[in-house]
Amino acid sequence: MLLVADLTATLAGLLTLAVDRAGAEVDDLTIAEPVHGVVGQSRDLVLGVGIETVEQAVELVRASAAQQAGGVVLRRGLAGRRAVRDRARRDGIALVGLAEQASWAHVVWLLRGVLDRATTSGGDRRTDAPVQDDLFALADAAAALVDAPVTIEDAQSRVLAYSSRQDVTDPARVSTIVGRRVPEEVLASLRARGVFRRLARSDEPVFVPADPNGTLPRLVVPVRAGGEWLGSIWAVVQERPPAALVAELVQTSSVVALHLLRLRAQADLSRRVAADRLRGVLSGSTAGAGSWLPPGPWRVVHLGGEGGATRLLDLWESVSRRHAWNQPLLADLDGRAYAVVRDAEDGSPGTWGWLSTVVEQARGEGLVLTARAGRPARTPGELERSTAEALEAGRVADPVVTAVVHEDVWAQVTVARAAATLREGDVLGPLAVLQAHDDAHSSDHLRTLVAWLDHPGAPGRAARAIHVHPNTLRYRMNRIADLAGLDLDDPVVRLAVRLQLAALLDVPTSG
Repeated sequence: MLLVADLTATLAGLLTLAVDRAGAEVDDLTIAEPVHGVVGQSRDLVLGVGIETVEQAVELVRASAAQQAGGVVLRRGLAGRRAVRDRARRDGIALVGLAEQASWAHVVWLLRGVLDRATTSGGDRRTDAPVQDDLFALADAAAALVDAPVTIEDAQSRVLAYSSRQDVTDPARVSTIVGRRVPEEVLASLRARGVFRRLARSDEPVFVPADPNGTLPRLVVPVRAGGEWLGSIWAVVQERPPAALVAELVQTSSVVALHLLRLRAQADLSRRVAADRLRGVLSGSTAGAGSWLPPGPWRVVHLGGEGGATRLLDLWESVSRRHAWNQPLLADLDGRAYAVVRDAEDGSPGTWGWLSTVVEQARGEGLVLTARAGRPARTPGELERSTAEALEAGRVADPVVTAVVHEDVWAQVTVARAAATLREGDVLGPLAVLQAHDDAHSSDHLRTLVAWLDHPGAPGRAARAIHVHPNTLRYRMNRIADLAGLDLDDPVVRLAVRLQLAALLDVPTSG
């Protein structure tokens, strides 16, 4: 994490501080895409690459401030315009001017290098700094070996390190380093050409010819340890290198493999520490939570899907990172998976609005995931309450609905709470008679009564709900009246009966 003022001082000549904001911090980069709603996250440095007019610049400054971004970078001509500077001062966001002749690609490399090295040496957010530094050094060494820019990626196509040289480049490499992962359209092209299938199955390097969309050729060397595919080394080359150079790069991959194993071990430890910290907050231990939680209010989300809590957390972490939530707040508690998101609908990663969209998209990709959120927590001390509510919402929500907040299912929750108290005691009133009759004669009077009460005045719909003919339903209701003597015209009796039925049969009220 760096102060914006320190970053501009480090790259003096290229960057100038047009509007300062005391204490403004940045820890990541985002290339703004206002058309697609991408304007960065909290503490991002937003790069206005395609911004050409004052009106566009003013709107980008406003949107970035709303996302609590660390600062905005514009060409000096735009950053110096009064309307843009006034907007930055009004919204309290740092504004940085970029030299007119500077290449955006060159600046991206410089900024990413400064931020990455500050992060790996600072120790405030990561425990893997020595390994990361070594990986950057290995990327530089590999680049010198093949005389080409190099990236080192894990098996999920996340960029772990890259070489400092960037004289040969293409849009795919720029997007990969800025976004810290290979863009989806590039991944789709590589999958279609069978690149990842070959990397996963073979130790042999893969030469990927140029793509018609402008992507330059690549030499890809798989990184393996004990037969397991850990990642790969990607070199942007003009043509297939000589066999001797490829062999040397393959030897380098064995060293990279050791570092990736260390990185994995340290990342696992870091995740466990973060999960323990979050688990404590969800259980009511809030000491120091304000120092690492993002700005509130928050919602606790019960995460659903196939498998146990450990498998679910792995799956959700992968999905979250794939959709740009770089540091997901995930933890398991009592055998269930939870997340803490900011209570916002703006669609930025790590918010409830974003999570709702991600879950819906996952369904389209064949992943059956659900998200059930508790009510907003405005202080860390309220997160325990939101956790309990998220679990309540998960118990009563329709499984077909991908994302639900507690406020949407309040009626079902109310019934569930009341029914839970009834389960502790004996069956009261006439329902005891009906329950005994069903047990003795294998009849279905209780479920018939549920259908009748849930579809008042609509015997046809009630009959369809339990798959019988309407005449059968009427016959059963007459038998129920004879056996139990229920006065279903009394609203208090109807409420009491329905609550007891919810407790007895674990059948919630229809909503």
